[in-house]
Amino acid sequence: MLSRALIDAPADTDRMIRMMVAAFALLFATPAICEAVDVKYRGIVDLRPFACTETPRSSFIQRVCYDKLQSYMLINLRGTYYHYCELPPEVFSAFLAAPSMGIFYNQRIKGTGSDGPFDCRTHRMPTY
Repeated sequence: MLSRALIDAPADTDRMIRMMVAAFALLFATPAICEAVDVKYRGIVDLRPFACTETPRSSFIQRVCYDKLQSYMLINLRGTYYHYCELPPEVFSAFLAAPSMGIFYNQRIKGTGSDGPFDCRTHRMPTY
């Protein structure tokens, strides 16, 4: 006579297989929460190390992302991302708090010509 364990084994195996299939289906159905943006003059940048802020009060600046550890800012200006290197946290905080983000950006961040105060061509650009 077969033992009860041998009789229940196929049912347990079948149940285990169904649970594994359900777990894999859930794993692959869950969307990946990862965002990357194409930055002009740089290419694709993964936003995981950044704190990003939407800027609904500005018609010119749509979004800013800042990596405090690297002092590196990405800014979305009307759909195009640009980057700024070695931008101190104090400047970034003042930028977010400015009455006009566009004026602050044009006067204190963007600069003029080819060498702005935080231009990545003349400042250290982080690698990710």
